[in-house]
Amino acid sequence: MNSYASLDDAEVAVAAAHAGADVVRNMYGRRLTRIDKGAGDFATAADVEAEQATLDVIRAARPDDAVLGEEGGQRGAADVVRQWLVDPLCGTLNYAVGNMLVAVNVALRDGAAAVADPFSGEVFFTDGETAWVRQDGVDEQLTPTPATQLVDVNLDPPFPSAPGFRAVDLLAHPGFVERFRPRVVSTTLALAWVAAGKRAAYVSDGGDLAESVHFAAGITLCRAAGCVVTGIDGAPIGPGRGLVVAGDAETHGLLMSMIGSRSQKL
Repeated sequence: MNSYASLDDAEVAVAAAHAGADVVRNMYGRRLTRIDKGAGDFATAADVEAEQATLDVIRAARPDDAVLGEEGGQRGAADVVRQWLVDPLCGTLNYAVGNMLVAVNVALRDGAAAVADPFSGEVFFTDGETAWVRQDGVDEQLTPTPATQLVDVNLDPPFPSAPGFRAVDLLAHPGFVERFRPRVVSTTLALAWVAAGKRAAYVSDGGDLAESVHFAAGITLCRAAGCVVTGIDGAPIGPGRGLVVAGDAETHGLLMSMIGSRSQKL
């Protein structure tokens, strides 16, 4: 474990995400008790054990850093300069019903980040400036592109921007169905797919998602890859602004025009 201390922040993020992904993959298919978190949300033993695995790596590598985990909450002072945001199993409901669309998200606030796909073996990561995907020990720089015309839309509640913006309304926009093909994967792995060119864009309602354990790693990755990243109003991400991430400026502009036209009718 002491060998982690010699790694740079990007490699720490990769190692931590890998550790969590190993747990998620190894526990897949087991009958796991659901831990009720209220409002229809829940965790499983896989969430808890994966978070512990990521935390073990971060503690070994950066013992003085704080961590905010989806399951364990705040560890260390919340006002420290260096804080890691950990979502050990993004897509818990998918996972619990035997769907492999999940991710392990690890991000250093204002720094490195990694998103691991436990089942493909891919780890998408960034040092905060450039983004890569690593598979079987080989790194390839990420290149976003709108070529797929696939757009993931997050339809999970709550809907803080309603009635001004509701993601379901975007799906009914004539221009959207003419140009794009909607997808709903219910995991922020979709953000890594935008950075990698596997998706043209991603749209979500929500609060300040850059500060969220669910979204921070994916947003950091997309920015480093060169994606266009804003709130649903076209302004920088912030409280109540949701998220629009696109592989290029044209796709982003088209989505913003559709979001604006739907909002004006409500």
